[in-house]
Order: sequence, then structure tokens, then C-alpha cells
Amino acid sequence: MLYQIYETQRSLMEPFADFAQAASKLYSNPLSPFGHNPFAQRVSASYDLMYRLWKDYEKPQFGIRTVNVEGTEVAIHERVEIDKPFCELRRFKRFTDDPATLTRLKGQPAVLIVAPLSGHYATLLRDTVRTMLKDHKVYITDWKNARTIPLEQGEFHLDDYVNYVQEFIRHLQGTYGNCHVISVCQPTVPVLAAVSLMASRGEVTPLTMTMMGGPIDARKSPTAP
Repeated sequence: MLYQIYETQRSLMEPFADFAQAASKLYSNPLSPFGHNPFAQRVSASYDLMYRLWKDYEKPQFGIRTVNVEGTEVAIHERVEIDKPFCELRRFKRFTDDPATLTRLKGQPAVLIVAPLSGHYATLLRDTVRTMLKDHKVYITDWKNARTIPLEQGEFHLDDYVNYVQEFIRHLQGTYGNCHVISVCQPTVPVLAAVSLMASRGEVTPLTMTMMGGPIDARKSPTAP
């Protein structure tokens, strides 16, 4: 019901968003007579803010086509390795015709980047992926938009999140023997839980676990968020 209300509101506001965008461009254009008004910049900024609040943000593409590995341009092929109801495990496979570079790529470790599931897309970590591709086999959790998931798929709770992370880790371990794990912001807690549960069961755990900018124990350093 909430998603239906949201979609209805978005559809109703779409014409106003288009108008706000046009008005913002009109007041910011130096060739427009409105652009000579001393308050034109403020008016343009106000319309632009209205446009940003009302517009529909579509999912951007990672768009990583090549990376430079020690002076050699390496082609990148993006593909879905595992397709789950709430998430895709996305792989960025590297290709090159240079034998020396290919040998070097094959010997590099695999890393699972766990992106946040908190209101924005995994493409927010595009630069992180591009940087890691220079010396890692890179996989990332690409979470699906909740409003596009059928209701018959059920609910998605913290234990489901933890199970997803464990399944992805085991997949990389089965392919490469083991892997590294990086969690950014929100997923630090479920990643810590996933690896801890694996350790408690005597399973092989990732080589390293990096947790970036996530509140593991908020009691130690309470903040507004």
C-alpha cells in the first residue's frame, strides 16, 4: 500500500518536476531575459531544488568498461553471477590479450564488496569498484529496488541479509579457495554477524574482513544517526 501511494504521488508530481527543471534552466541561462534579474540565481537554485525533490531517480549504470593495470588497458565485462530475489551478486570480469598481464590477473585475490542496503544504489561505490579492479577480482552486492520485487517473494529481514552474505562468501570460496570481504557503512553489522556465525560453525572464514564507516557498537560512540 505504501509503495502504491508513493508511485501515485510521484506520477502526480512528475509534471511539476519537469516545469521546475525548465524554470531553473530559464533563470540560469545568460541569454534569457530572466537571467538578468539580480535574483535570478536564487530563483534558479530554488527551482532546481524543487526538481531534485520531485524527480524520479533511476538506477545509474556502473559503466566501467576498462581499467589500467600497471600500464595495460584491461577490458571489463559486467555480469550477474547469482540472481537472488532481493539482490544480485555482480561480477566485473577482466579480459586482456597480454600474456604477462593475464598471468598477473589470474594470481590476484578475489574480494566481495558488500554495498549498503539503505535507500541508494550500489553504483554509489563505482569508484571503489574501479580502484579495486586494478589488483582484485571484484564482486559486489547489487541490491534490488524494493518496489520492483513481487510481494510473493516475502519479507527481507536481518537474518535473510546475513544468509545472503554467507552464501556469496561461500560462492567465492568455492571458486577461488577464499576471498576478502569489504563492507561499507550499513552492512558492517550483517557482515560481522555472517562471518561470526561461519566461524562459530567451524567454517572457513574470509582472509580479511574490512568494515568501513559502520556503527558496530553505537554505545561506544553515540551520534545523531
